[in-house]
Amino acid sequence: KQNTRVFVCIGNPPYDRENRNPVENDRGKRKGGWVRYGNGAANGKKNGNGNGNGANGGMPILEDFLAPVRAAGGGVHLVNLYNDYVYFWRWALWKVFEGFGGEDGGIVSFITASSYLRGPAFAGMRRKMREAFDEMWIIDLEGDNLGPRKTENVFAIQTPVAIAIGVRDGAPNPGEPAKVWKVRLSGSAKEKLARLNEMRSFANAQWQPCSSEWDAPFYPAGEGGYFDWPKATDLFPWQSAGVTFSRTWPIGAAPDALEARWRNLLSRPRSRRADAFRESRDRKVGDQYPPLTVDGEREPAIADLPADAPAPPIARYAYRSFDRQWILADSRLGDTMRPELWRAHGPKQVYLTSLLTSVLGEGPAATASAEIPDRHHFRGSFGAKDVVPLWRDAEGTEPNVAGGLLARLGEEHGAEVSPERLFAYAYGVLAQPAYVKRFWEELELPPLRLPITKDAALFARSADLGARLLGVHAYGERYGEGAANGAAQCVKRPTAYPAGHSYDPGTRTLRVGDGEFSPVALEVWNYAVSGMPVVKSWLDRRKRERSGRKSSPLDEIGPKRWDFTQELLALLWALEATIALQPEGAALLEEICAGPLFAASELPSPSAAERRPPDVNAAQAAF
Repeated sequence: KQNTRVFVCIGNPPYDRENRNPVENDRGKRKGGWVRYGNGAANGKKNGNGNGNGANGGMPILEDFLAPVRAAGGGVHLVNLYNDYVYFWRWALWKVFEGFGGEDGGIVSFITASSYLRGPAFAGMRRKMREAFDEMWIIDLEGDNLGPRKTENVFAIQTPVAIAIGVRDGAPNPGEPAKVWKVRLSGSAKEKLARLNEMRSFANAQWQPCSSEWDAPFYPAGEGGYFDWPKATDLFPWQSAGVTFSRTWPIGAAPDALEARWRNLLSRPRSRRADAFRESRDRKVGDQYPPLTVDGEREPAIADLPADAPAPPIARYAYRSFDRQWILADSRLGDTMRPELWRAHGPKQVYLTSLLTSVLGEGPAATASAEIPDRHHFRGSFGAKDVVPLWRDAEGTEPNVAGGLLARLGEEHGAEVSPERLFAYAYGVLAQPAYVKRFWEELELPPLRLPITKDAALFARSADLGARLLGVHAYGERYGEGAANGAAQCVKRPTAYPAGHSYDPGTRTLRVGDGEFSPVALEVWNYAVSGMPVVKSWLDRRKRERSGRKSSPLDEIGPKRWDFTQELLALLWALEATIALQPEGAALLEEICAGPLFAASELPSPSAAERRPPDVNAAQAAF
């Protein structure tokens, strides 16, 4: 088919996302071939109309998917686009519509992973599809077994899938986006397959029209109410993924375990340190890396350190929602340490985490922390990769708020609105399970949208509630509210390192090994963040054989003793206080939504510079 006109391309291409950062210096080891790299690519050896030489002027045709996202300031999301099925989609569009002049019609129909339907990394891909086709029909088959809203898959896989049928009749119409229609099939795999078998024509489905905007998700366009409100990502324009270590041993529940792991690593001969370290493409024991902070210095390579070299600083770390752990805070130890977060970290900083680009499950829409968050802070694996700092600088003088927004709110309310109060107001709304429950359907189309009341007194009440929650969730380290105190008490301390835990709802007793904590309300035990049970997960990471991924023999080195009684009580008390505030939060949300609200069009839009992270390149260049 290399030199043959293809009118129909149909199939089920493979889908496998590369988990490495998409750098260009090892292309021979990466997938994508000439689609991704253009002429001279490792896999682009053939010539003619079908295999790249001369295609797109020699430029990678995948660039048509990438460039619009970069131009919109969303380059941070593009790592999610490097997937086999994306390369196949781009090739199919080129082969059917572009490789032979592009003046004829054609059809492309694939069943693939469905991440392109709404993910921000795929905005350029959706634009190119709307350019290529006259009309598209998408059958969303769901099937997410990893996310917070689990559904049954038609295949024996974890990834949700969708069928797309794109059609063009004749020459393209460059000024007119394709009409996109969508239907979602829910239920069991058997029910979905039966429904598909019944769909003998397009008339056999209740199609819903999707947005006609070029880059918009392939979802029915939201209208009115919720979709008129400002996006949280426009109010707080700089968002970052959290820290990614790519190895677990530099993270621990107790500082003494981290010190012991470091000592063990350096006790090994230099030639054997790499295996225990668990090297990756981005972190090698023989290399040096820029420091985390502006005033830091490059440390010697780990391979060159003497056995008695001091351990790196041990710092608090927001590992998961409500779960503070400790880390060896050193740029040599983590693949993606987010230096922009470290350089904006200070005594006034506070972080909101959520799912801003994927779908939320039951529970709060956001949690918060006073410490720098992990990439999966919000709900664990396949969870929050979205961190919203309050400040852009460590001193807390440059708010992460769209320019002119505070002045506009102050003008409406007749009183100054500070960055802290706006952040607290937002948290007072988003930290409520009632918000997720009320907007369950709307939240299928990220990002979050915030109802901002025009009533100054109501705004103040919600901000007060948010400040209380922020104080509780930051364990008393922010917003001056102090740590929570509650009813749960330690009835009996564990006498040995616990092998497990259990909960008795009848006696409201939480047993940790042979220790007991009571009274622990059932609501506290069941409290979950988008499917992650907070107390159970916290305890699982502190039992004798802790749960979770282990990356190295160093992970087997744990704390010398179970000394987490006070931390467990602090967690239980924080959840008690959170649950006690939920009725007030739900009632406030009702009042807010019933009253006058700002439309997004009434508020200023952030600039491209405000969306970018604080510049760390200049600081790194000095080292």
